[in-house]
Amino acid sequence: MERIVEPERQIVFRVPWVDDKGEIHVNRGFRIEFNSALGPYKGGLRFHPSVNFGVIKFLGFEQIFKNSLTDLPIGGAKGGADFDPKGKSDKEIMLFCQSFMTELYRHLGENTDVPAGDIGVGSREIGYLFGQYKRITNKFEAGVITGKGLRYGGSSVRTEATGYGLVFFVDEMLKTINETFEGKTCVVSGSGNVAIYTVEKIHQLGGKVIAVSDSDGYIYDKEGIDLDLLKQLKEVERRRIKDYIPYHKQAIYKPNGNIWEIPCDIALPCATQNELDENDAESLVKNGVIAIAEGANMPCTPAAIRVFEKAKVLFGPGKAANGGGVATSALEMEQNAGKTRWDFEYTENKLKKIMQGIFRRCSQAAIEYGFPNNYIVGAN
Repeated sequence: MERIVEPERQIVFRVPWVDDKGEIHVNRGFRIEFNSALGPYKGGLRFHPSVNFGVIKFLGFEQIFKNSLTDLPIGGAKGGADFDPKGKSDKEIMLFCQSFMTELYRHLGENTDVPAGDIGVGSREIGYLFGQYKRITNKFEAGVITGKGLRYGGSSVRTEATGYGLVFFVDEMLKTINETFEGKTCVVSGSGNVAIYTVEKIHQLGGKVIAVSDSDGYIYDKEGIDLDLLKQLKEVERRRIKDYIPYHKQAIYKPNGNIWEIPCDIALPCATQNELDENDAESLVKNGVIAIAEGANMPCTPAAIRVFEKAKVLFGPGKAANGGGVATSALEMEQNAGKTRWDFEYTENKLKKIMQGIFRRCSQAAIEYGFPNNYIVGAN
């Protein structure tokens, strides 16, 4: 215990960059290489103003156990910077990423530490980071970072992986009470990568997502969220969720609204840590929710989780339920090592089997230790 709670290595560095007006800014960068007992350090990079040592440390600690649950040879790490990509131009983000990688590159390697994306770090940022790594090292070392574009060493399903994996995990939970997604109403917080592909897979399995959110508020659409429009707004045009309204007059936008007050069968928090508290949990239980699973990293507070446990509502903890992203990152590493590429169907099938394996390990361990259906105890 004493050994595992102390990171193997903690790296802090400054990240100077120049904005479009020629003004110099300095941010702080972090990488906590927590544990390499099972393989090279693996965990995302987060660019968000809330990032500090404490945030990166708790995420890195959680990552150790999430990665071990996948049964793949990857250790635990996390990193990022207190940089806010919101409102920045492509050039500003590129310059920041290049400055960030200029320091971080010396700590990375396909057999040492392999970062990926997280909040604020998508395929655009990964491209800038990988390009700078190549420039500095003079190596096309594809396995050094994951979440890359398909044309330069990325994996099919990586974009969809966390959302798809979350739904695969919940599907296994629902089977234990003889239920499926068919006909269920679902609420998904967030509207980033994880949320979008959670919505997509739920719709494929016959469920209906009626609400999504961003940091400004939420959209409620009783007809079901228009996924194509959501992708267009968030992935292509990088606009806010309120811009959904002009296209669907029946939808309601609530600025600063609480998405957890909406009655639903299944609630999936996919935004950020501590977004769902005790009062939110009580509202969900009162409104008849049957299952909750964490698409984000630890979005439910401990008090909220106690409410769900007391009400005997199915609960999937993030270290198990959202393991699909890092699992597919490990599959990307495997493809890079073999200099090969798998097709979408094959990779999605491997992801589904990994998520079923995570669920099975959680479920069996919970039974073995006398806590049947308690997937937190099982996962830990």
